Amino acid sequence: MDVIGFSTGALAYGDFRRGLALQSSYSLKAIELSALRDVELTPLLASIGALDLANLEYISLHAPSRISVLSERDIAAILLQNAPSNWPIVLHPDVISDFHAWRPFRDRLCIENMDQRKPIGRTASELKPFFIQLPEAMFCLDLGHARQVDPTMSVCYDLIETFGDRIRQVHVSEVNHMSRHVALNAATIASIRRISRHLPSCPWIIESVIPPSEIANEIRRVKSCLHAPLCSPMMSLVD
Repeated sequence: MDVIGFSTGALAYGDFRRGLALQSSYSLKAIELSALRDVELTPLLASIGALDLANLEYISLHAPSRISVLSERDIAAILLQNAPSNWPIVLHPDVISDFHAWRPFRDRLCIENMDQRKPIGRTASELKPFFIQLPEAMFCLDLGHARQVDPTMSVCYDLIETFGDRIRQVHVSEVNHMSRHVALNAATIASIRRISRHLPSCPWIIESVIPPSEIANEIRRVKSCLHAPLCSPMMSLVD
């Protein structure tokens, strides 16, 4: 059975505590703690011991995608030393230039496919060089990014065919023409329903940026996307 949860950054940009609190009323079993800007990383890691994570089955951490203060090597070192060893680390490929810094994460690392704004990492062929350099890395399939790049979902099918045995988690949302993550619409739900039967059982992380009043509706929409999986789960459980 797939577990569902939110990215804290979707519910409360830059405020992981509020994001966690907002989803806590819905008995969800997964969470992605988001530190999209490098200045958010150290405060998040320093707060882990004070967060109420006891009822969660799956926790991942989204590494910074905007680097302004720390270096890439600093970010990797901070995560390696301070993030719990069973948390997958989601990373954008366009942040990676120093492969050596990320190799110690081995299969904890989850490389994510990108949206149409990015010059790399959008398709299977663009992602292959990253997995060659990081052969143990896993994959975070962003369904919204894939559909924005190719509304026919051919790119998404190719990503699943190429990296299906690496899928650790899924990101789900609508991604609009401005590359913003928004609530699912009927067309996107229909597209994801067709693709979901080809996915392994894994955590689904909701990235839709919505107000608190829409949380229950978005959970319902995501659940409507799910089909019975074809593969066994590949996920890192919380101690």
